[in-house]
Amino acid sequence: MASFCLYNLQKFGTMENPQLGKILIIDDNEDLLFAAKMLLKKYAKEVTIEKDPRRIPFLVNNNSYDVILLDMNFTEDTTSGKEGFHWLKQIKEIDPKAVVILITAFGDVEMAVKALKEGATDFILKPWQNEKLLATLTAASRLKESYDEVDKLSKKQKQLQSDAKKPYTDIIGYSASMKNIFSIIDKVAQTDANVLILGENGTGKELIARAIHDRSLRKDEIFVGVDMGAITETLFESELFGHKRGAFTDAKEDRAGRFEIADKGTLFLDEIGNLSMPLQSKLLTVLQKREVTRIGTNKPIPVDIRLICATNMPVHDMVLDNTFRQDLLYRINTVEIFLPPLRERQDDIPLLAEHFLKIYSQKYRKTFKGFTPSAMQLLQRYNWPGNIRELQHAIERAIIMADGEDLDSRDFFFLSAKPTNEKIATPATFNLDEVEKTTIQRVIDKNGGNISKAAKELGLTRASLYRRLEKYGL
Repeated sequence: MASFCLYNLQKFGTMENPQLGKILIIDDNEDLLFAAKMLLKKYAKEVTIEKDPRRIPFLVNNNSYDVILLDMNFTEDTTSGKEGFHWLKQIKEIDPKAVVILITAFGDVEMAVKALKEGATDFILKPWQNEKLLATLTAASRLKESYDEVDKLSKKQKQLQSDAKKPYTDIIGYSASMKNIFSIIDKVAQTDANVLILGENGTGKELIARAIHDRSLRKDEIFVGVDMGAITETLFESELFGHKRGAFTDAKEDRAGRFEIADKGTLFLDEIGNLSMPLQSKLLTVLQKREVTRIGTNKPIPVDIRLICATNMPVHDMVLDNTFRQDLLYRINTVEIFLPPLRERQDDIPLLAEHFLKIYSQKYRKTFKGFTPSAMQLLQRYNWPGNIRELQHAIERAIIMADGEDLDSRDFFFLSAKPTNEKIATPATFNLDEVEKTTIQRVIDKNGGNISKAAKELGLTRASLYRRLEKYGL
């Protein structure tokens, strides 16, 4: 049994203000385990003791420890330290960033050097002095904090580099509807209220989310965007909540999920209306508990995020159709922002067009003074079913192909060649699916791509129409 001496240990913290984190001690000497726990529980957040080293894989896989104290010799081999090196290797395979301190009564310089080469952080002999043990644990605990901070900063840096590559991060508009949205952003940004942004595809919902983040108290932290429509059911938990190495076939390393990466910052869940009911349930649980559990572990990790969601789906109608959870909707829409389609923001079209003209003129090294009156008239008259995204691509295409000093209506021939009331031939069959498909396409074209108006004319809810669009690939 280790002998313990009494020292003035106030500098290592107290039960009310622990300076050490979570400690795991593995040793076959029960008296030593008990004495060590009695000492350390005053200065650590949590102390776990274990006499059976065979439980190490379970403990390390299912928990996160700041420091692990590992005995070098167990009952099968009391002098060589082989068991200690074996279990050190097991720990480092499970958690390469684990901070492990080896303890033995038979240590020497050669064994200490070998232990450090094998991945140990430090080496301590027993019997130890209390103050020496606490000083070693304090240094090791701080090292673990630095590892975690570097890992978090690395992940955030990758996310920031990815975000920096995204073009067009400004909101442009001075129409009455946009002025109202700016007013809402100013009011909600300074709070941590959950925001739901509604609007058709291509209207700039992510830009609104970023504007809220940039004006919030979290503006110096990370903004993490996730396209929920692009995540498969099988990868949902791994992408959002993270996983431990070995949790499934392709899990070759520990990975933090988007919730962890967004900690202290803003998490933007785009196309949230595309989630199935089972995935909605999993997401709701995390939002309620404000903690995630990586796949392959049972350890919950608290997260502090500002949540912003967006969708082009009619979530309120979907609640009535039992395809979207009402409790999840209540959770995410403390404040709702409706982003109108471009066809309802005609006053903003000239400003947006000039903005894209400048961007793509520089990109393709061309010089254009502006738009001819006929070109601007065409842009303002066109229905823009693809919204701002379609306008952006139209101007980029025109700049590539145009030769004059100004963009003319002829440079946008591909728009005028697609009238919104274009007829679709009746299929040469009375197959009900074909008839329904043709009818839906005709009504959507008639309404310029406006799903709400098309659904109303067809006598359907928006959710029902979206299901039919998906069914027929429209």
